[in-house]
Amino acid sequence: MADYCPMTSLPPVAAYKAGDVLVLIGELFGRGYANGLLEEATRLGMTVIGTTVGRRDSDGTLRPLTPEELAEAESVLGGKIINLPLEAGFDLETPDGAPSVADRLKKAKPDDWEQISFEPDFIEQARAAGQARFCANLRLVLAELEQLIPPSANLVLAHTMAGGIPRARFFMPLLNRVFKGSGDKYLASEPFWSSGIGQLCDASFNEVTADTFSHLIEASAPLRQRQEQAGARVAYTAYGYHGTGVLVKGGYHWQSYTPYLQGYAKIRLEDHAVAARTQGINATVFNCPEILTNSSALFLGVELSLYPLLTSLQQTAGNRAQPLVDRCAALLADDSSLDDLLQTAGSYLAAPLITEALAFDTWPQHSTREQMELMLATSAGLMAMHRDQKQLVCAELSRVVFRATGRLMLQASFSCTEPALWLNHDIIAALAAAPAGSDLLD
Repeated sequence: MADYCPMTSLPPVAAYKAGDVLVLIGELFGRGYANGLLEEATRLGMTVIGTTVGRRDSDGTLRPLTPEELAEAESVLGGKIINLPLEAGFDLETPDGAPSVADRLKKAKPDDWEQISFEPDFIEQARAAGQARFCANLRLVLAELEQLIPPSANLVLAHTMAGGIPRARFFMPLLNRVFKGSGDKYLASEPFWSSGIGQLCDASFNEVTADTFSHLIEASAPLRQRQEQAGARVAYTAYGYHGTGVLVKGGYHWQSYTPYLQGYAKIRLEDHAVAARTQGINATVFNCPEILTNSSALFLGVELSLYPLLTSLQQTAGNRAQPLVDRCAALLADDSSLDDLLQTAGSYLAAPLITEALAFDTWPQHSTREQMELMLATSAGLMAMHRDQKQLVCAELSRVVFRATGRLMLQASFSCTEPALWLNHDIIAALAAAPAGSDLLD
């Protein structure tokens, strides 16, 4: 695990220019963190190259995108996509013809989660098969990149892969209990994580979220060496999460969503960056603030620490933040105000039940019933303050976060020396207040 290292000042202006290249390792879906990197690279005139995870046919075969799918994906990206499937994970692998993880769980009942187990070595065999497939395709992708990227171009290889929940219907009711359950539906995260099913998730999260970064760094060594020998700069970036410093009671304090079980894989991701740095490789995991996305909807309550960003922006950016404040206020019901919203979120973040359970050195923490009930009730109460629960203040603030983090990451990547950096609310507000971030609050 990397030491806690917040970015405390804006990075120097990077020397990226037209003709330099950003490669997204991981497909761009919807709106989320990676859009910030893409926006910043486009602003700088860099060439953007994308990849795809591919698609599965009805018989389970992994394939490249069809011409129609490829055209649509390239339109979303605004650049070329190398059409070789970089799906990560092992839940659909059938080592030696054995049924896959997903097949084994087709008839499983969520209430039987404690009794489910796998024979010795099966998970490791499936994992090895998935890893071999991913690495073979990754080498093919990198061979194409060597043809597309001029040797003199500065290069950013941006790892955007995350997740790893095995693809079986069995999981969603179970995970809803872990991440959204209260009362009789509450399921403590610790016994779940210690079970056979929990350890399956752990292995899957590690493979998709973390180990793909290590595979990328290793497989791209020839390309990296070619660029560096030509005098170009090569940087590796990855999206992490390891809590965030937010404004609570007038000061910035580290806090985290609980239970963030993917956190173990995020620590492993940091470890890969630490190992790369010892070899002189410019690799950094940027630990970004919580935002509200389609994928984060499972983690109800993850958005609670996002609300104080509005206060940070008001205090730091001043009048520049007023249009954002006005847009946020317009989203609230007539009997609610931004002061109500911010006070409720602040009270939750300062509650002893929340603060006393958090410790950086032992992160991620497991849930308790009381903590979950307070978190879920607060989340529901804040959602209820809106006119329309599909148009949320958090969506406005999330847009600021992914745009700002993309800019900070790309700018910092050129000369960064740390294996992990935390992009807390104070540095996002500082960027929004600076000339370099004058457009972030539009």
